[in-house]
Amino acid sequence: MHTNVVTEQLTAAGRAIEHDSFAIIDAEVGGHDYGPDQWPVVRRMIHANADFEFNGLTDFHGDAVAAGLAAIIRGGTRIVADVEMICVGLSASRLAHFGMSTHQFISDADVIAQAKAEETTRAVQAMRKAHRQGLLDGAIVGIGNAPTALIEVVRLIREEGARPALVIGMPVGFVSAAESKDLMAEVDEVPWIVIRGRKGGSTLVVAAIHALLGLAEARQREQQAQTA
Repeated sequence: MHTNVVTEQLTAAGRAIEHDSFAIIDAEVGGHDYGPDQWPVVRRMIHANADFEFNGLTDFHGDAVAAGLAAIIRGGTRIVADVEMICVGLSASRLAHFGMSTHQFISDADVIAQAKAEETTRAVQAMRKAHRQGLLDGAIVGIGNAPTALIEVVRLIREEGARPALVIGMPVGFVSAAESKDLMAEVDEVPWIVIRGRKGGSTLVVAAIHALLGLAEARQREQQAQTA
């Protein structure tokens, strides 16, 4: 029996609290329609903010989890985020285990200048900069704050051939948030995970990625056991 090490809490007390929290969620959630690889993602999102409505609001492209795990296990995969909060929230040690790096450009001077010149948002220009630098292709893209970033990612996929490995689209808000996620969910070319409606946030993107990292470590250990 192989258990995760890298993607677990570092202390026994921390692990016990997290596992007890997951058990409480499983006991209280009632039924759900998520597959065995999807539910750990939703459960960790519920754990992140104690909101059971994410059971039902969270929607997956059919290939989303498989694509995310493949990208992580491959190693060296980039995470491109709309805001620094996502990059800061992710566990450095868990990312390092898979050789992953984080990238965000929301506060870069050239991004700000271009947004002012074109009367767009910084988030739009940040996604364009990531695409110009070749960072979107094969990446896990996490959008937790800016609906305009997600809308731009959809445009880059459809019009400029960007091909992220997975888009985690969870912007929160009242202006275009729900619409941006509905738009992402219409994309067939790239797998996605979205939260329907207004709810979302960078914390949920971090939770979803941490869940995928945990699933990836478990898969990695299974593969190692089979070849041992």
